[in-house]
Amino acid sequence: MLPTSSKGLGRSTSSSRQPNPVFPHYLRRIIKWQQMDIEYSFWQMLYLCTSPKVVYQHTKYHKQTKNQWARDDPAFVVICCLLLTVTTLAYCTAYDHSIGHAVYVVLSVLLFHFFIAGAVLATCCWFLTNNYLREEAPNSYVVEQRVEWLYAFDVHCNSFFPMFVLLYVIHYFLSPLLLAHGFIPVLLSNLLFMVALSYYHYLNFLGYDVLPFLERTTFFLYPIGLVIILSPIFTYDHVWKDANKSACNPSQKDNQPMLVQNTRSQKISIEMRKYCRRAFNGKL
Repeated sequence: MLPTSSKGLGRSTSSSRQPNPVFPHYLRRIIKWQQMDIEYSFWQMLYLCTSPKVVYQHTKYHKQTKNQWARDDPAFVVICCLLLTVTTLAYCTAYDHSIGHAVYVVLSVLLFHFFIAGAVLATCCWFLTNNYLREEAPNSYVVEQRVEWLYAFDVHCNSFFPMFVLLYVIHYFLSPLLLAHGFIPVLLSNLLFMVALSYYHYLNFLGYDVLPFLERTTFFLYPIGLVIILSPIFTYDHVWKDANKSACNPSQKDNQPMLVQNTRSQKISIEMRKYCRRAFNGKL
């Protein structure tokens, strides 16, 4: 007797929603350097800063060969952690002298700036894309596709690396200029943050736009407009506050040398009076 219900389709749909066994395999490969493709990861980092569309074109090839969008190689994440550690130690060497505090800063940067913040952003994008940006299937015979959480984390890591180059590496070499007072340092600092955040959201958009089952991915470009609008406002606000402080403090700074000079002159005059009295009384 012929079957009257598509049980095979139900099994395939439910199997597509089962947890992906790639994640445990991904974690096991972190401690195995021999299985990591270091050269390909450095190639991705270079092209994420110069031509990011090429990187996501290779993501399509990875889907065709490995049948998954996410990386199965943790080399990119491991290299990012090593680079973050080196740059954080460079900052601590330049601006801090405590070894214990340097270790605390390195751990906080790796845990909070990279992993925890990345996991939160990846989870938000993963939830948003799977619940609101997926195309509706035209019929029940189309295999349902969903965004993998590990791919959302990969997109964050790809977007984070150029921002790391701008806000950690270039910012470190420009820090003597950016720490100075005035309009130019504030403008350069805010411009650096504006470019870094805008490029982060642009790479975020490319990462989800490459998925053929998503629609309205231009949503990820909207934060760029917000960053461009807020950057001049923050620049003007910082310059205005700095101008007010400089208008109030110079009078106090100018008065301090005068007070010091007056106290010194008073001490000298007192000593001179004592000397004159002793000379007049014939005690010298």
